[in-house]
Amino acid sequence: MKFSLEFNPSNYTVQTLTIDSQTITYRAFENNVYVENPVDTKYQIMNIYVPEAYYEGKTIGSYTASTAPIFMPNTVGGYMPGAPEKPGKHPWHGGVNAAFAALLKGYVVAAPGVRGRVTQDEKGVYTGKAPACIVDLKAAVRYLRYNRKAIPGDTEKIISNGTSAGGALSSLLGVTGNNADYEPYLRELGAAYERDDIFAASCYCPITNLDNADIAYEWMYNGLNDYTKVVLETVTGEKFIPGITPPEQIRRVFVSDTMTEEQIKVSNKLKGLFPSYLNSLGLKKADGTELTLDANGNGSFKDYVKSFVIASAQKALDSDADLYEFDWITIKDGIVKDIDFDKYVQYATRMKPATAFDGLNLDTPENDLFGTKDIKAQHFTQFAKEHSTAQGSLADASIVKLLNPMNYIGREGTSTARYWRIRHGAIDRDTSLAIPVILAAKLANNGFDVNLEMPWGQGHGGDYDLEELFAWIKKICIS
Repeated sequence: MKFSLEFNPSNYTVQTLTIDSQTITYRAFENNVYVENPVDTKYQIMNIYVPEAYYEGKTIGSYTASTAPIFMPNTVGGYMPGAPEKPGKHPWHGGVNAAFAALLKGYVVAAPGVRGRVTQDEKGVYTGKAPACIVDLKAAVRYLRYNRKAIPGDTEKIISNGTSAGGALSSLLGVTGNNADYEPYLRELGAAYERDDIFAASCYCPITNLDNADIAYEWMYNGLNDYTKVVLETVTGEKFIPGITPPEQIRRVFVSDTMTEEQIKVSNKLKGLFPSYLNSLGLKKADGTELTLDANGNGSFKDYVKSFVIASAQKALDSDADLYEFDWITIKDGIVKDIDFDKYVQYATRMKPATAFDGLNLDTPENDLFGTKDIKAQHFTQFAKEHSTAQGSLADASIVKLLNPMNYIGREGTSTARYWRIRHGAIDRDTSLAIPVILAAKLANNGFDVNLEMPWGQGHGGDYDLEELFAWIKKICIS
């Protein structure tokens, strides 16, 4: 069945929602299929929400129906399918979610659904393996631009937002605007013939740069052999089924273990591979200092990563946090002078055994992501392929490339978002701190405006600082 790309402005309901004494009335245009030839109409849809005040000729703050930025949140986690976000409470931290907060601030919300690694059709064929997730987001952006005259909001001020794998997709969407590599996939779906670049990207703990994530993880956590991983279970005791169990029925259980001798050997090998990769990037600080590592993994890049942790500790100290209990933090006259990085890592603890991302027995979400329409999971690094305990096949390099934003920053024929906000919790162990720092440095080195922080005491998660997020958005939109 072929779907129309024309947005129907009369197909809506007026809804009023009150959370924590905050009320917003808005028009809800839900379940808009954003491609002509969808393969999954459960996820290839977009919900669009517009403050009712705009239809009454009113303004919200300095925004009108034509000037309001368009906030585009995705709900992807673990590279699973993500349903379109609806205004309400956040499923994890219990506060308001980003869609609700955005409407209160006067933004138009365009929340696309996205296929994920477990989506299948009625014949059991996988329909959401890479690069489906980023292709869907691009198609959603094109749909908005195609309907710019019918949908309120400024399509030149689209701001994406996501957490974890969703943060990675937000970064990928921001980096790869209009790049021809994605065109065949967009054409196959019948995406609109429009641009897919965006104005800004908000990325919480982005699980990205996957083909180098294992070596970055062991650069940081090598030597820590104990780990505590997160296992998802249902609150009812029923079997947890990825992509099926509703978020409100999921709980996180922490399971501790120790790496095997073989995993420790793998960790040692992977750690040794990271310096050459890092040095090949040619990254620099704002003052021109080269960011490098020696063969042991020490050097200016490590000091640079540490500087973000120091800044985080200082911000916490300025907010009256008691940091004097930590003997690895040096504080003098209210100023955080230094931290012992190795002791800090021990404090943060390891979460994943080696290999953290490209599992040698094909057991990670990322292995699942790089499967094919009829292969559930594949390796995506040469190291894991060579050390595979599952005789797994290797994903096509051209597909792996499409999921790594590092391949597109500064690339000719690509329109990259001008503004970036990256947040990675100071005790978030889902990926190495090196990963967001590398992304931010590469962006900054290519002239983009980057705001990177590592909030103190924050683990893996997102949308925990919505007031700060929307203050940042307001600032960049009026600059």
